[in-house]
Amino acid sequence: MRISPTNTLRADLELICEWIKPNTRILDLGCGDGALLNHLYKTRNVTGYGLEIDHANIIQCITKDVQVIQTNLDEGITEFFDENTFDYVVMTQTLQAIQHPEQLLSQMMRIGKEGIVTFPNMAYWRNRLQLALGGHMPITRTLPNSWYDTPNIHLCSLHDFELLCEQNSINIIQRTVVDHAHRYSVRTKLFPNLLGEIAIYRFCKSSG
Repeated sequence: MRISPTNTLRADLELICEWIKPNTRILDLGCGDGALLNHLYKTRNVTGYGLEIDHANIIQCITKDVQVIQTNLDEGITEFFDENTFDYVVMTQTLQAIQHPEQLLSQMMRIGKEGIVTFPNMAYWRNRLQLALGGHMPITRTLPNSWYDTPNIHLCSLHDFELLCEQNSINIIQRTVVDHAHRYSVRTKLFPNLLGEIAIYRFCKSSG
């Protein structure tokens, strides 16, 4: 099944929009040009902020009337917001580039009721094949950089992420595993850690 994007919104952001309820508060970590927040403002009447470090993206956010704070996510996010300020804290394709992802996940759970993250799956079969037979770090559609110039410093598999959540009392509400074009199929549902290129997770603090 393929979910077609609306207007120019990226396919992964369209998938995330399905999990966002109307009239809620959103924080988008590494919000880029503000496309997700701008879309949610218009279609779901949400409010919220984006955090972004790139100056050019900051300007794009401002032109879209997206409220944005310029900051480095590695320096933490809790100084800006109180506990449970947001209904959702979203971070797309950024977790693997953070110095301490476990700390950032904990901070997401402090200031938000739910978190949503996406990341490339290191255990995807093409990555395994290149490591096993080629003896080199994988270069694929979702991991296009060479080992020496990649922004990704903490690559993980689905199993790795789920174990981290378990160890940090984070409850996974929903998981979608898709290919590079953000399509999901019966095969990726049956063998997500082997056939999924990109993982999309929705989670919250464990009640116990």
